[in-house]
Amino acid sequence: ERLADDKDKYATFWREFGALLKEGLVEDFANRDRLVKLLRFSTTKTTGDEQSRSLAEYLSDAKPEQQALYYLIAESPTAARSSPHLEAFNERGIEVLLLTDRLDEWVMQHLTEYQGKPCRDVRRGVLDLPAVEGAANKAPTVDREQQQLLKRVKQVLRERVDEVRVGGRLRQSAACLVLNEHDLGYQMRELLAAAGHQAPATVPSLELNLDHALVRRLDRESDPARFERLAVLLFEQAVLAEGRQLDDPAAFVARLNELLTDLGAQSGS
Repeated sequence: ERLADDKDKYATFWREFGALLKEGLVEDFANRDRLVKLLRFSTTKTTGDEQSRSLAEYLSDAKPEQQALYYLIAESPTAARSSPHLEAFNERGIEVLLLTDRLDEWVMQHLTEYQGKPCRDVRRGVLDLPAVEGAANKAPTVDREQQQLLKRVKQVLRERVDEVRVGGRLRQSAACLVLNEHDLGYQMRELLAAAGHQAPATVPSLELNLDHALVRRLDRESDPARFERLAVLLFEQAVLAEGRQLDDPAAFVARLNELLTDLGAQSGS
């Protein structure tokens, strides 16, 4: 703990032994409170993939109305920093921990709160963010026509998504995938598979940004084939935005080319 007072020396120590401290947090319950203080994280306030922020620093900089510590688990630092899940947090100036190490999801299952505040995965459930002047504080209301759009997209995607909905996450992006509160994340599923265990199925929901030009274009589409291609494309874009691989990249490229060709033909006519 004394070493942690020297940031430069501790940074070197963390790069070498950080993974062991994370494992200790899970396995050494008696020393968990001491180990939590030694953890370091990349966040939306750090640069690159540097892990330098402590939870104490995170809370000391948090706004008084912030009721939780927020974190995002992603496939890589690049995928984390470009994640659509961060858009509402960036708008509010709320710091988010960016977790990309292989064990992070496992670790966070054992770090559910810190100093009385819950740790919340920003990819899960319905967001309830503090009100901030100049920011949208609630999920947009959905009228009957928009409800019909959500229903049509769900009919196209079928079992690939649990539901299609709107929420408070998105500002610039058209869509993102949202896990249910108790679903296993992709990182945990990979850990279980590597250990030879069969992971239960995880079916995410698709959250749409009704103000995005691509979603408005989808809403206006009357041709069933083009609507289906565009709806599937939105889903596949959301998968790619998480840094994950598509099951059939060639089909994605074909769909994209068909839509671009169709749009080009329409604009030229």
